[in-house]
Amino acid sequence: HLALGFGTYKVGVVPASASGASAAAGPEPSAKDVVRDALSAGYRFLDCAEFYQNEAGVGEGIRAAGIPRSSLYIAGKVWTSTIYAGPAAVRAQVQKSIADLGCDYLDLVLIHWPVPGKHVAAYRELEACRRDGLIKSIGVSNYTVEDYQELTAEGSGVTVPPAVNQIEVNPFLYRRDTLSFFQGHKVLVQSYRALRDGKAFDHPVVVEVSKAVGRTPAQVLGRWCLQKGCAVIAKTRSKARMEENAQVFGWELSPEHMAKLDTLTTPEALENFRALYLKCIVRDTPLADDPSALPSRTITIT
Repeated sequence: HLALGFGTYKVGVVPASASGASAAAGPEPSAKDVVRDALSAGYRFLDCAEFYQNEAGVGEGIRAAGIPRSSLYIAGKVWTSTIYAGPAAVRAQVQKSIADLGCDYLDLVLIHWPVPGKHVAAYRELEACRRDGLIKSIGVSNYTVEDYQELTAEGSGVTVPPAVNQIEVNPFLYRRDTLSFFQGHKVLVQSYRALRDGKAFDHPVVVEVSKAVGRTPAQVLGRWCLQKGCAVIAKTRSKARMEENAQVFGWELSPEHMAKLDTLTTPEALENFRALYLKCIVRDTPLADDPSALPSRTITIT
């Protein structure tokens, strides 16, 4: 079901520069085993990325599960360092992802972060990869309204608008204006951290709603995203949790419960988003050492 994807971030491999990487301890289940479990639990949409450093293991899991390629929807992303390096590097990474995943083609490839001065050219190369049959669809990730406007502006050379913008969306980072803009432009919003990595399961409002509807906190958060018109990317290493997280269809949250969850985003959360965005658009590139590389324009954080 394309409304529900399985996220492969920190599956089998925790990237050295990932948030919380130093806290990882104990043996990790392999990407092969986790992905095989996810596919056996019914997931068919796999959310992958160059940055996750585990696409070969994900490919092993796909092969172990024995699911026909035609039944899968496999998404990839090109990382900031590749975007900065230019179009040839973008194409090479698409080809590497296809080879590592063993999937012949990618259903969707995203620009992972809008690297200033570089992301438009990278996107145009994805358009070329699409024309050449390497990928089926193109999208973006972590784009603000202003990034999208730059990408699609007259004279940008972009001819295929993004099908997807993958951003963090949950009741604790509910950016109403951003959702409204992208949905108004017929761009599907995919939510990563829809379940907040389990860190909000004990929040009083989430617990209250969970008890009222007879669902788990994870299911409440996933359902909230779906009712906001977003696709959900869920991530866990536990097969039981995989099955739990998938139970977000066939029932609804009431308008009253949705309204309660809508109030959980704080001004501090929005400012934290702004700081993370400004850090990540130049992360792992020479631009990280150049303050003038950051955009001086207004950034829509709401």
